[in-house]
Amino acid sequence: MRVHLQRDLDVLKRRLLELGAIVERDLDAAICAVERRDCAAAQSVIDRGARIDELEIEVEEECLKILALHQPVASDLRFIVSVLKIDRDLERIGDIAEHIAKRGLILARLPQVGTAFPISEMGRAVRAMLDKALHAFVGLDAVAAMEVCEADSMVNGYRNGITRQVRDIMERNPEMLEQLLQTMNVVRHLERVADHVTNIAEGLIYMADGRIVRHSGRAGPPAQA
Repeated sequence: MRVHLQRDLDVLKRRLLELGAIVERDLDAAICAVERRDCAAAQSVIDRGARIDELEIEVEEECLKILALHQPVASDLRFIVSVLKIDRDLERIGDIAEHIAKRGLILARLPQVGTAFPISEMGRAVRAMLDKALHAFVGLDAVAAMEVCEADSMVNGYRNGITRQVRDIMERNPEMLEQLLQTMNVVRHLERVADHVTNIAEGLIYMADGRIVRHSGRAGPPAQA
């Protein structure tokens, strides 16, 4: 019985990593589409959105099947519950990547503002968080997952800085309103990605040793496996 459960858990892990890889690729492409005003890259992200939705459903169905067939307990149950939450966060990151790509299509049709916003740097910080979270999932690395949670403050710093820049330019150049609003939309979307990656990291900490760090940011005592 344990052999069959482990086999199904391994399949589940591979499915979630497949979803994560596609979400990473689309997030990269969406950020590049904004940076380079690349309409083709933006459209490719939009066109692939349905595949992410399909994979999210497949992972959820796999979780429910394992719960019904094996009735797992302790660490196995924590793993499945965490995967269900991570699955949903990855799907939402995929949706946000699509929204960023749509903003990229709009920005490509508008004159450039002429001011360099650190959106590329913010995008790299968010992308690094997601990459580290997925690697932490592979190794069930609670330390790396905690580092992902801590990195969210850097993303918030980029958001605050860009917001100040945008407000300053808006006051001096109101004719650039549309470009600036779309830029802020991209920034808000990147911030939301970081929030979802933080959720994933918190789920990984719970998955690894049962600590609940959500809200308080403090680790509780490890659960018994």
